[in-house]
Amino acid sequence: MAGGFGTRLRPLTMNIPKPMVPIVNIPIMHRIITLLKKNGITDIIALVYYQPDVIMNYFKDGKDFGVNITYVKAEADFGTAGSVKNAENFIGEDEFLVISGDVLTDIDLSKAIEYHHDKKSKATIVITRVKNPLPYGIVIVRDSGEIIRFLEKPSWGEVFSDTINTGIYVLDPSVLEFIPYKQEFDFSKNLFPLLLEKKFPFYGYIAESYWRDIGTLSDYLEAHLDCLAGQVEIEIKGERIETPKGVIYVGENVKVADYDRFEGVVVIGNNTRIGKKAKIINSVIGSFCEIEDECEIIDSVIWDRTKVKRRAKLTLDVIGYDNFIGEGAEINENVFISDRCIIGSSAKLLPNIKLWPLKVVEDGSILSKSLVWEDKWLSELFTEARVSGISNIEMTPEFGAKLGAAFGALLGQGKTVIVSRDADNVSRMMNRALICGLISAGLNVDDIRIASIPMVRHELRSGRYAGGLHVRKSPVDKNQTDIIFFDSNGMDLPVGKAKAIERLFFGEDFPRVPHDKVGTINFPVRTIEGYVEKFLSALNIDAIRKQSFKIAIDYSNGVAVTVLPNILGQLGCQVISLNAYLEPTKLTRSDEEFKKAVDELSQIVTSIKCDVGFMLNPGAERIWLIDERGKLLSDNRLLSIVTKLFLSVNATKVKKIAVPISASLEVDLIASEYGIEVVRTKNSHYGMMEAVLKDPEIKFVGGTKGGFIFPEFLFASDGMFAISKILELMALAELKIGEIEEKLPKLFLKRLSIPCPRDLKGKVMRYATLESEKSKRQLIDGVKIFLDDLTWVLILPDRQRSEVHLFVESNDEKMVDKLIGEYSEKVRSWIMLQEK
Repeated sequence: MAGGFGTRLRPLTMNIPKPMVPIVNIPIMHRIITLLKKNGITDIIALVYYQPDVIMNYFKDGKDFGVNITYVKAEADFGTAGSVKNAENFIGEDEFLVISGDVLTDIDLSKAIEYHHDKKSKATIVITRVKNPLPYGIVIVRDSGEIIRFLEKPSWGEVFSDTINTGIYVLDPSVLEFIPYKQEFDFSKNLFPLLLEKKFPFYGYIAESYWRDIGTLSDYLEAHLDCLAGQVEIEIKGERIETPKGVIYVGENVKVADYDRFEGVVVIGNNTRIGKKAKIINSVIGSFCEIEDECEIIDSVIWDRTKVKRRAKLTLDVIGYDNFIGEGAEINENVFISDRCIIGSSAKLLPNIKLWPLKVVEDGSILSKSLVWEDKWLSELFTEARVSGISNIEMTPEFGAKLGAAFGALLGQGKTVIVSRDADNVSRMMNRALICGLISAGLNVDDIRIASIPMVRHELRSGRYAGGLHVRKSPVDKNQTDIIFFDSNGMDLPVGKAKAIERLFFGEDFPRVPHDKVGTINFPVRTIEGYVEKFLSALNIDAIRKQSFKIAIDYSNGVAVTVLPNILGQLGCQVISLNAYLEPTKLTRSDEEFKKAVDELSQIVTSIKCDVGFMLNPGAERIWLIDERGKLLSDNRLLSIVTKLFLSVNATKVKKIAVPISASLEVDLIASEYGIEVVRTKNSHYGMMEAVLKDPEIKFVGGTKGGFIFPEFLFASDGMFAISKILELMALAELKIGEIEEKLPKLFLKRLSIPCPRDLKGKVMRYATLESEKSKRQLIDGVKIFLDDLTWVLILPDRQRSEVHLFVESNDEKMVDKLIGEYSEKVRSWIMLQEK
């Protein structure tokens, strides 16, 4: 598989395809072919697509490498499996092995093939264990090796193991029958799930050897350091010279003035010259290079034909082909320089910089790029559909413009995007920076300014927009700003598109359109009117008006204050309002401030005998509820009550409702009274929205964080509509919240968060999956184990923080406490467990 673009390795791959990137002076595909030959595989089909001539000119027919190579060019990107299908005529009737041309590994392939034979398998995946499984396909296997589940590029909640797909497969040619010809078809997304569905003999061979996907620039540099440290078995060309301070591999016709300051493992290519007193530590120098006197090169990689003048210093860098680094230049950590660049004398390059080909840095200049955010976001930007960072430090105008341009490049010139924000000043700044980036990429922008996220989703449903975004002050950290991205249908941006934006952002390969194609900025004026009109049409206004509800609302100084008072007035409610003005400094509340606000709201509800009290979050997506007794209801209890209200009014019109995997079984007990099916979703707002869009029979989705979805109005949670809908349900049922709460079944649900290093979360989930294999369980999001009809345990890794969450529920509180103790000990033991 040698068709990769190497987008995430740019700028190093601007002039060569990814399989030809050198690893310790030998192209990575060359190392793969050497590995194949070592394992007795000499008939090779190279599937090429991007810059195929570079590969074909290097390997030719393969005879010089002791193999026979046939090339198959694809006229389009048919996906991984589709590309193999494209070569079906060359494969014949024998089993074959598929391997990526851009991984670094010393896996014993002959053992994998032998395993394939022993199991009489039709398809065998070579799998391995990694610390962070998120970028890969998760594979779950039984002790017998049989694959029982496969999940491509999961979220943390879907990480049921740290065992991942290496992209190495042993296949019987019969599997090709399942792959359509000249259509996009992927091994991970399409073929493997199909094989599981058809119960094909399908196994996983666990390899304990070294394997690394050279996916990012940091992966590439770390792979070299692994090679030099002896962690992977590879050929290193050159004469081996041992010194008191390390080992040096010296190529042909190399001239080194002295080795006195060489340390660790140093590799020098052919025809390279190194001057006096050069200090080189754990580094790789290519062929035809010139390193002059007194240079310092530490933990770095230099490709062929690069000149480094006197006293230049490099640390943890990669320098491409044909570069010139001037006298006294200083290149700091994580700098990646492409080909034919000139770094002037005494120039200083600060950390985390990338240079495209043919760039010139003038003598004595200091080159820097928003160092803090570049440092933080060197590998990934998004948490699901959100980008978060420290306000005006990581979230800067420069960053916003670049991110906006990347989003624009994904959507395409001439499209229109809707943007909004909250009242915070940093949100305003970032909103405008993002707009600048979008219009520079040739997109038009409709800026609806201060608006809620549900209002943006509502506008996106019109079909007029290619996408949208909202900027807000973080509701959980007053020092942070969030940017939330939406697809054209108003859904959170899918992971695949978020990853595409990341590739464009890190590759910095987005277009700037000509001046006459720069986009326009518009300010729509009827957004609120359209939203309110749809809002009211989805309610039984007469029923609400008849009750003349007296309610108290804390607006949390958020955006709802611009819309909801008008709506509640039309519903005939008497409203006591708190924090009913926009105040950017109060958009994030501490725990103490939240408790104080709840106490104040509770006192008002009881003192003036309100029917109910509500608190909105600043973004108007979620609510908290105080009943007529002044009691704040927990999120799960509120879900049970709203479920009861909804079903008591709508039971004859509903077949299904949905709640997250972590929701209380109280919901199921209530639904069973009415014969309603409960569908479980992933433990996220995206999962809740996805359920609505996938199944039109779902008429209500209740969240565990105060968010509720009523699909007749919107496919997403809207706190303002939730308040109005709850009032409608109270009116139709002629019940108060406290009355319902007293009569509902009561279970005990507790949660514990256990610190867990990020790179061990996958291991924890693997053990949780294996231990529960014979139990009744659900693998929707995390691992949920049922111990009896009313007792369950959910082990769920946090999507962002280095934590694993433990949820336990039962009708016996002592049992809950006992299970919390038992399973927390299990999780901690899995974290500490030493593995070979």
